[in-house]
Amino acid sequence: MRGPLGEERVRFLIDSGITYSLLPEPVWKKIGLVPKREHTFVVADDRTINRKVSDCYILPEGEGHTPLILGEEGDEALLGVVTLEILGLVFVQARPRAHADASHLDPGFTGLSDRI
Repeated sequence: MRGPLGEERVRFLIDSGITYSLLPEPVWKKIGLVPKREHTFVVADDRTINRKVSDCYILPEGEGHTPLILGEEGDEALLGVVTLEILGLVFVQARPRAHADASHLDPGFTGLSDRI
């Protein structure tokens, strides 16, 4: 991540349920990002939270300009779908397959974990 005061390598967890990426507070402060606006978000447990939003370059070469949520204490680095698209990436979720009672179809079947 690159901001006005420098660069910082960040390890993100991809979260296909969020639109904007989230940058932890120590990182965005270190690279000199400042809040540009505030936005209301609905989180996984259906609560609404207000967070400050900014933007920065995700690649050191000055490419991949992305909006992001400025994290607060305890927030983890999350990579959202907008940033993935800006990088030319697509998140493809694996679809686990559950079989009701397929043991009669495959003599080696010992449980669902063999099929997922």
